[in-house]
Amino acid sequence: MIVLNRSDLSRKSLTTLPNVLTYFRMATIPVIVTLLIPPSSGFSQNLAFVVYCIASLTDLLDGVLARRSNTVTSIGKLLDPLADKLLITAVLIMLIPRVQAWLVFLIVGREIGITGLRSIAAGHGLIINSSRMGKNKMISQTLALVFLLPAIPGIQTTLSLIGTSFLWISLVLGYMSALDYFLNFYREAKRRGQPDN
Repeated sequence: MIVLNRSDLSRKSLTTLPNVLTYFRMATIPVIVTLLIPPSSGFSQNLAFVVYCIASLTDLLDGVLARRSNTVTSIGKLLDPLADKLLITAVLIMLIPRVQAWLVFLIVGREIGITGLRSIAAGHGLIINSSRMGKNKMISQTLALVFLLPAIPGIQTTLSLIGTSFLWISLVLGYMSALDYFLNFYREAKRRGQPDN
């Protein structure tokens, strides 16, 4: 875990290029949601797919830029996973009933829980870093939506099957990483003598 300082909220920290890319990713969410509002045409679904792919690429790019330019910030470590969760959650909800509602509920429930935990941790001045398992969960979700979003006649069933399989993988990894995050926060809060609720 990383301690969040007042300097992390400075204008310089908030406006680094990696963080600007994170803001851009957040800005694509209403665009994608609008394109997927039923009844959406095949063109709208495919356009949403393109916008989603661009947004996902910014997730990869902001991390690379932050490390290479030495502009990794604590606020970036807080906002980056939040942007990911908002994007994934919004798209999954819009894909109901193409994706089973209860599966979306389990995935979104996990994301809400971890976002709540991150908020509590931030209130104590702590940043919960994404674990390797959590990053693999995110990769699985991203791949799932890459297969579920496009409207391509003739192979739609196959794409949906592959996408749903990746969602199941992300579900397992998601709850395993969630347990890890909760335990790490509990241990850190206890070590610092802070309340864990």
